[in-house]
Amino acid sequence: MVVGLLAVPPDHPAALAELLTRDLAGLLAERVDDRVRWDIRTGWGDQVPAPGAGLEGLLTLADECRVREGWDLVICLTDLPLYIGRTPLVAHASAARRSGLVCLPALGVGQRRSARRTIAALVEWLSALGPESERPAGTPPPRLVEAVRMIRRAIAGHTDGEIGFIAGRWVGRPRLLIGMVRANRPSRAILGLSKLLVAALGTAALALTTETIWQMGDASSGGRLALLMMTALVALVGYLIIGHELWEWPSETLPRSHARLFNLCTTITLAIAVCVSYVGLFIATFAAAELLIAPSMLQGSLHHPVGHADYAALAWIVSTLATAGGAVGSGLENEQAVRAAAYGFHPDPRELHARSRRARRRC
Repeated sequence: MVVGLLAVPPDHPAALAELLTRDLAGLLAERVDDRVRWDIRTGWGDQVPAPGAGLEGLLTLADECRVREGWDLVICLTDLPLYIGRTPLVAHASAARRSGLVCLPALGVGQRRSARRTIAALVEWLSALGPESERPAGTPPPRLVEAVRMIRRAIAGHTDGEIGFIAGRWVGRPRLLIGMVRANRPSRAILGLSKLLVAALGTAALALTTETIWQMGDASSGGRLALLMMTALVALVGYLIIGHELWEWPSETLPRSHARLFNLCTTITLAIAVCVSYVGLFIATFAAAELLIAPSMLQGSLHHPVGHADYAALAWIVSTLATAGGAVGSGLENEQAVRAAAYGFHPDPRELHARSRRARRRC
């Protein structure tokens, strides 16, 4: 039996689908039927669907791909947020289309392990059904509610061959947002802001040689330094969003609820990237200050004995000023690298497909 994993859109779901193909066949033989030879294949379309395509649009796309590729079953993996009313949808199965769907962000952080269990349960239910939309009498209910802890209950669709699985409303929404941030890969945003960090390091090196900065750091209280740091970080995140046009506006293809989620996810992703970069900058600045500025020099400027706390205060104010100066460097960033931090942005599927083929050849 050929089971296809369709990545929609082909970014984070495609990477996860490639990982799942390594052990999914063995899992299906163990949990579904060991008398069947399971063949797992992956694929994605040439175009990214509109964020507002919804459940029906994604299932239709999956069914078309199943027919075109000649698969027996298809499971659509998507990082687009889906809802039933106001409750996040985790998974869905359609007997008429021989298709299932897994909303990866609704699985939270541990998406690979939860996706394996969810896919296995969906395949178990779909493989027990015929191609007719009517569900046979006596068919046991799906075990997803017991198998995946993110799922709270199952709800019937508009026909007997449709069934959905939803999360709890109050727990499911924060988990959905966390899953979206996880799918957005903040580490990619950190690497994408390399030029910003280089510009900030250059600014920090220059500021460390300025005696006025030493005195400013010594005269500033911890509360003032914290306020300056927060102002610089918020300003930098805002600059990145506005300067690179990362803000999503509602439209005919993007519902207001999706735009709100996308913007919140993008802001959190950039905030994580900027904060991690700031911590790295602070550590580098503190080490440089300890190595380059002799205690006697700093003591002569501040007119009191100095210790590690004084070097930390100096590194703190220098890192804050360098972060503000690094915003200039962010304007030199590669547009594609910065746009990758936006949740509504997805690379060209053909480029991802070529990259995946090269990776498989190296393996």
